[in-house]
Amino acid sequence: MATDQTISISTAITPLILTFNEEPNIERTLASLRWARRVVILDSGSTDQTETIARSFDNVSWHVRRFDNHCAQWDFGIRQTGIASDYVLALDADMATPQAFCDELQNEFLPGQYTGGITPFTYHMFGRPMTGSIYPAQLRVFRPSGVKVTQHGHTQVFSQETAAYQFKAPLIHDDRKPLERWVSSQLSYSRLEAQRLAAESSSRWRDRLRRWGIMPPVVGALAYLRAGGPLGGAAAKRYAYERATFECLLAIRLISADAKELPHRND
Repeated sequence: MATDQTISISTAITPLILTFNEEPNIERTLASLRWARRVVILDSGSTDQTETIARSFDNVSWHVRRFDNHCAQWDFGIRQTGIASDYVLALDADMATPQAFCDELQNEFLPGQYTGGITPFTYHMFGRPMTGSIYPAQLRVFRPSGVKVTQHGHTQVFSQETAAYQFKAPLIHDDRKPLERWVSSQLSYSRLEAQRLAAESSSRWRDRLRRWGIMPPVVGALAYLRAGGPLGGAAAKRYAYERATFECLLAIRLISADAKELPHRND
């Protein structure tokens, strides 16, 4: 990493992580953040070893807030945990910062004095990188005073009014939680996504396919191809089934809601 910069990422950027029972992931994520002087963790009441693991890192500042929704949780973390650095790096507990990303932060992002940065992601399956995914690039580095946090379906969206820097080096997304925990999360996420679709009339192609009930095979095939198809082996298959499973759960909720609105027949 470059050392001739006036401003260092160690003091200019504070990583912020939301956690809830992230024992399978958090050590790996925090190990990639040893460069940061302070890492803020906002926990939702973990009952596993998440806190013990996190507190074993000297740069971690531990905070707890009861979870209500992603938007409120992130907003609290950004504005109510004493972050005073120029930038926040918003990370999920299953994300990590590789050296190339840190170098780009130091050598390209900070000297440019950008208001924020949009990051791509490399999706890993059980620690092995896939050739691609359908995970979109997102605003993940931003000035706390200039970011707006909104709730979009099952997750948060970070946005700002000014143009953002486009990172070339990706963050790593590598979730190793048990299947049972993953399924439980997808049930909750699909419920929130169904509520969003019921409350708004989006014309996005993705939402149209969801309302038509044909999204599961479409997204499953796309995820499989993006992850490498036959060359991606078991990881590509697993990723495709994960994405298709979420869309199936969402489709079942939407179809069930439509069925409840049909008039009852008495014959």
